[in-house]
Amino acid sequence: MSQFFGDMTPLTFNPDADGPAFRHYNPEEVVLGKKMKDHLRFAVAYWHSFAWPGGDPFGGQTFDRPWFGETMEGARLKAEVAFEMFQILGAPYFCFHDADIRPEGADFAESRRNFEEIIDIFGEKMSQTGVGLLWGTANLFSHRRFMSGAATNPDPDVFAWSAATVKTCLDATHKLGGENYVLWGGREGYETLLNTDMGAELDHMGRFLSMVVDYKHKIGFKGTILIEPKPQEPTKHQYDYDVATVYSNLQRFGLEKEVKLNIEQGHAILAGHSFEHELALARELGVLGSIDMNRNDYQSGWDTDQFPNNVPEVALAYYEILKAGGFETGGTNFDSKLRRQSLDPSDLIEAHAGAMDVCARGLKAAAKMLEDDALEAERRARYAGWETPEAQAMLGSDLESITERVLAEGINPEPRSGRQEKLENIVNRYV
Repeated sequence: MSQFFGDMTPLTFNPDADGPAFRHYNPEEVVLGKKMKDHLRFAVAYWHSFAWPGGDPFGGQTFDRPWFGETMEGARLKAEVAFEMFQILGAPYFCFHDADIRPEGADFAESRRNFEEIIDIFGEKMSQTGVGLLWGTANLFSHRRFMSGAATNPDPDVFAWSAATVKTCLDATHKLGGENYVLWGGREGYETLLNTDMGAELDHMGRFLSMVVDYKHKIGFKGTILIEPKPQEPTKHQYDYDVATVYSNLQRFGLEKEVKLNIEQGHAILAGHSFEHELALARELGVLGSIDMNRNDYQSGWDTDQFPNNVPEVALAYYEILKAGGFETGGTNFDSKLRRQSLDPSDLIEAHAGAMDVCARGLKAAAKMLEDDALEAERRARYAGWETPEAQAMLGSDLESITERVLAEGINPEPRSGRQEKLENIVNRYV
């Protein structure tokens, strides 16, 4: 044991507790016929929880962790502390990038050796604790070699390095029994069109993704390949802007049946959408895979990655997830980080525990709204006219025939209220 968290013991469900505990998240509570832990499928993000130093765009490191530094000794200690935290939280899953878990080597071969050593440690600890891997991914954005992208880089050597890195990470995810593999294009975009061949970059991105899908099938990886949309920051424009843009690209590349989406609350907001909008669209398109749960500060114009604390927002998100039938291979990954002034180890536990409670409250509210048919009854009533034989026949008709019907029947429609305020009041009764 590392003793990083002192004598802190695993958290329990105790609504009346004074200290750290779950007050709403009861893993064994049954909601809509399934245990809450199986609905939510919580995961801890390795990068924000253990690799992030506490910086922001205007200031550097504030955290002082004993494993910081580019050494294998530190990487081993970090793994020890991480699994201690997973057990304290009772988190069933975690997620990682390659760069989170190992020091950078002098070349690709050394970096891969470092990575594979830690993957072996992960395998041992997963066997000991029962913690699973929700997904793995490659960091193809932090190092200076990726300043112009990875799959979309104008330098073919960077494309090659990126392909080799993804292969290594997908192999590791497969070895650990990961349930998904995520591709996040942190710098897959452009800063200026003056030096960008957009057509070539989009073609290369599509070919790269096709190679990943081909390799998944070659090695027998049964998990889901996921793409995470993000609109901007750091690039001026990113090719994976939002759900609609990603789906359009998947169709262009012929991969819409092979790839699903990992959708983040903060990224949805940066794209000018709500979280529930992105989830609803992905559900309708059949590509809803997994979520990164966090929030932004609405007074800031950048991705602050804060832990969720808004129950109504979270309830509407899980409402869309439940309407989609719930998660299959996906889950709720806390892509959230402490505030740079939250220095203590206990802050990590408190932040995750509070977020898990918020998600539990949101899930239960969403489930009750569905059970009571509170919103869906109103929605069905609004579209009821489309259930008539005449309306259905019109969809298979033509403009001339429809015009004749309008004239013959004297159709002269009057607008009907959308009842938005009533619906908002209904939601507020549940949250």
